[in-house]
Amino acid sequence: MAPINKPTKGPGQDVQIGVTGPQFLTVAEVAALMRVSKMTVYRLVHGGELPAVRVGRSFRVPEKAVHEYLQTSYFDAG
Repeated sequence: MAPINKPTKGPGQDVQIGVTGPQFLTVAEVAALMRVSKMTVYRLVHGGELPAVRVGRSFRVPEKAVHEYLQTSYFDAG
């Protein structure tokens, strides 16, 4: 498991916690990044084309997985 840094706080500053590891996106964020509908993202997740973890009743998609999916989805239209 990746270590989590202890919160650092100076005078007049908010608490910041440094986290190492994968960054997760919501379905809405993935849809906006890919410029598709949320339903398309749900289809990709349920079809196994885009990995996701379930958090409560919602899904979170690793940001790296979205970029990898887009990189491998290019095709020559000409």
